[in-house]
Amino acid sequence: MSTGQSHDYQSASLLIDGEWIEASSRQTSPVINPATGQQLGVYPHATAEDLDRALEGAQRAFNSWRHVSPRERGKIIKKAAELMHARQEEIARLATLEMGKPLAEARLEVHFACEEMEWFAEESRRSYGRVIPGRIGATRFQVVKEPVGPTAGFSAWNFPVGNAARKLGQALAAGCTMVYKPGEEAPTAALAVARCLVEAGVPAGAISVVFGVPDTISRYLLASPIIRKISFTGSVPVGKHLIKLAADGLKRTTMELGGHAPVLVFDDCDFDTALELSVQRKYRNAGQVCVSPTRFFVQEASYQRFCEGFVARAEKIKVGNGLEPDTGMGPLVHGRRRDAIESLVEDARSKGAKVLTGGKRIGNVGNFYAPTVLADVPDSARIMHEEPFGPVAVLNPFRDLEDGIAKANSLPYGLAAYAFTSSASNIARLGDAIEAGMVGINSFNISMPETPFGGVKDSGHGSEVGMEGIEAFLVTKTLSVTA
Repeated sequence: MSTGQSHDYQSASLLIDGEWIEASSRQTSPVINPATGQQLGVYPHATAEDLDRALEGAQRAFNSWRHVSPRERGKIIKKAAELMHARQEEIARLATLEMGKPLAEARLEVHFACEEMEWFAEESRRSYGRVIPGRIGATRFQVVKEPVGPTAGFSAWNFPVGNAARKLGQALAAGCTMVYKPGEEAPTAALAVARCLVEAGVPAGAISVVFGVPDTISRYLLASPIIRKISFTGSVPVGKHLIKLAADGLKRTTMELGGHAPVLVFDDCDFDTALELSVQRKYRNAGQVCVSPTRFFVQEASYQRFCEGFVARAEKIKVGNGLEPDTGMGPLVHGRRRDAIESLVEDARSKGAKVLTGGKRIGNVGNFYAPTVLADVPDSARIMHEEPFGPVAVLNPFRDLEDGIAKANSLPYGLAAYAFTSSASNIARLGDAIEAGMVGINSFNISMPETPFGGVKDSGHGSEVGMEGIEAFLVTKTLSVTA
């Protein structure tokens, strides 16, 4: 593997209390292009002193930022969104270089991140309270919403631009400050969002961006009494670990954790549409999406036809470097992810699952794995219980509505779920019975800036985006006023 830094890539920095700090003589780790295996650059590790500065800056900035009017905060956040729009191509290229997704997908990610930022800017004006008449004399009660305080944000690498915009944008819109640790695999894509916010006028200390060993960073930040809330996007085990750390300081938490999304395909659905959309969404971002459809349950009469159609479409996907214009799916983010997928597929194969297509690595350069379809997968296979987070679709038949619901709800996860049916009674029953924070019926479009994003059961608690996203950064105060 090459260790030379790419000529068109600038290594990541830290953003500490308004200061951009280069790697220089600090401890660093490499940033690897997953399509080529070559080192792009490095990211610096934050020291304890850096974290202390970030925390102190977050507290100081909060004391003033909380009093900036929502209208003025919104202007700054909107300006940052405008800067991101103007730099879409540059930012998208960083995301593709660092985590591999096709450039067309990265452009969409930047576009959607800008839309969310604009939504936060507008919605910040609507953090309404209320007035409640008193029962005795001239007393009345006022209920007001106030920012919770300095916060900490942690997110994964799979949507480096979107995650950064969501974490930082919501906190700032609510009047909070944030020390943010993105996924280290894609550091400069996340930093590009922070840079736009700084250039738009976010004051020094209101946001800091740090990197390092994740457990070290999270333990240090959550041990500080300055941090009053954490917002995390990532795996279930890490989320549970952070909740335990937060409990010691009674810090509020929003947890957007993993899923293992079921898809119920009924005999009465628009079959070709269900197939086209299913294949598109399964292999988006090489399956490295928390709401990616994974467990496909198809009604028995249509099962064989669905398997054949799924395979035919999956085999047409061109796998390659995300910078190439005809690439339909890029690499997995690192070798560990590829090895994990390989292990799950081999386990399923050994227990009787049929590998209809894929099931193997592609080439010996980069972290490429073929779009894979498994059929007739037994419940004993690990992939039926463990989120693959990769380009693997699992296909199994189901009998009727109640059998399908039971299969969909059989796991402790509940982030997203999907169904395709033309039956009004099916739709009504599925809407009531499916255990998930987001349910898409006849569509995989379950998220917009205006709608809450979050799960139930082991997939976490709380919501991001929509009015609920800003609400998560606010506390409620009751004032009793007697004239």
